[in-house]
Amino acid sequence: MPKLSTGETAVRNDGVAAVDRALLIATTLANAGNALTLTEIAQRTGMYKSTQLRLLSSLEKAGLVVHRKDKRYALGPLAFVFGRSFEQTNGLQDAIYPQLAWLVSQGTESPSFHVRHDDENRLCLMRIDSNHSTLDRVRPGDLLPLQRGAAGKVLTAFGEGLSGKNDMLSPAEVLYTSFGERDPLCGAIAAPVFGPSASLVGAMSVSGPLERFSELAVSRMKSLMLKAAQEATQNLGGKWPVHMAESA
Repeated sequence: MPKLSTGETAVRNDGVAAVDRALLIATTLANAGNALTLTEIAQRTGMYKSTQLRLLSSLEKAGLVVHRKDKRYALGPLAFVFGRSFEQTNGLQDAIYPQLAWLVSQGTESPSFHVRHDDENRLCLMRIDSNHSTLDRVRPGDLLPLQRGAAGKVLTAFGEGLSGKNDMLSPAEVLYTSFGERDPLCGAIAAPVFGPSASLVGAMSVSGPLERFSELAVSRMKSLMLKAAQEATQNLGGKWPVHMAESA
C-alpha cells in the first residue's frame, strides 16, 4: 500500500471527520422525533453553525435531509429508502412481524422488536398494540435505555450471539423480565431472536401495564414468547437454542 504524504493524510482524516459529523447530524434528526432548527441541532451536536450549514447542504443534495419552509431541518426521502432497504435485505419484516401479530392474537400484552442502537440505547423497530384497552407508550423509532427493561437485558446478555454459551439453553436462560424498571407502571417479558451463525438479531418483547402481569399471566406469556422467538429465529435461518419440550 503506498505511503501517504502528510498532506494526503490530513485530507483523508478530515474527510473521515466530515463523514462522522454528517452522520451525527442525521442521527440527531432521526432521534429527535420532530424537525429541528439550526440552533437546536447545534445544541445537541456541539458543532458550530457554520460547520453544520456546510454539512447540511451536502445532506440536502443527497436527499438525506430536507430544509423545510419553517426553517427547520428533518430527515429526507433517502432515509425512508434506507429503512425499506434495511428491512428487505435483512428479511426482518417478513420474519418478525407475523410473530408479533400472532402474540396479539393470543391475547398477550403489546409486542415489540428491539435492536441495539449504541452503548446506551436500544431502538424499537416494530410494535403492534395489544387488544387491551390500556397500553404502555412504545412506538417504532423510540430510543429506550439499554440497561433497563427486559428487551435491554436480552440485548446485553446476547450481544455476542451464542458465542461462548452452551449449545442448548434452558428457557430461563433466554427469557428476561422487568417489572417497573424502565417505567414504574410497566412490565415486560423478552426473548432473543437469532440469525445465521448464532448471531443475535434483536429482542422480541411484550410489554404493558404492570397490574396485568400476574403470576399466571406471566407464565402464559413466557410460553408464548418462547414459541414466537423460536419461529422468528427459524424464519431468519437461525438455530433456536432451547428445547421447546422443556418450556412446556
